Amino acid sequence: MNQPSHIAIIMDGNGRWAKARGLNRTKGHEKGAETIREISEYAAQHKKINYLTLYAFSTENWKRPKIEVDFLMKLLEKYLDNEKETFINNDIRFQAIGDRSVFSKKLQTKIDELEKLTQNCKSLVHSLALNYGGRDEIVRSAKKIISEGGELTEEAITKHLDLPTDIDLLIRTGGDHRISNFLLWQASYAELFFTETLWPDFNSDELHSILHAFKSIERRFGGTT
Repeated sequence: MNQPSHIAIIMDGNGRWAKARGLNRTKGHEKGAETIREISEYAAQHKKINYLTLYAFSTENWKRPKIEVDFLMKLLEKYLDNEKETFINNDIRFQAIGDRSVFSKKLQTKIDELEKLTQNCKSLVHSLALNYGGRDEIVRSAKKIISEGGELTEEAITKHLDLPTDIDLLIRTGGDHRISNFLLWQASYAELFFTETLWPDFNSDELHSILHAFKSIERRFGGTT
């Protein structure tokens, strides 16, 4: 019976959720942040889940209107401040993956502070993908190896990734059936689940149902039964 150790989620549908209710897109992002809390707490309490990785802001999201990008940066700062208690109370270790060098010094400091504050937490590793792209991650990994004079092997690339842990289960909300440059290396043998539910409406009950379906999947990793 399968139990995923590492779950990754593409959190899609915040803007459409807000539009359907006649609200500004920013309201969808705010509601989506509440969903992150619920899913994180559920994963932390689940004995078999060790890693939860969420796609928050991609390298392509800079193409969005500046007013929306600016709001997302402020919302991220607010999230890092407000969720400290959630992480500590649930024994969750926080880490950011992606190229954080482009963020403001203030935002980088808040990321560093939360990582340091939760570094000894053990129930769950919660990774937030920020300014993240799967191709960019692989390129940065290769550059690190070359700069160290190392050999480009699968093992070396994996070791130098932002997130060197394979994905068992990749979920995308919002109805689209693509992985959008997310964890390309780590998701090589991940089981993919797509749901029509928009991220602000996604909840722990639906995640529980997906985990139940995951149990019956025969995972062969290129081999045979």
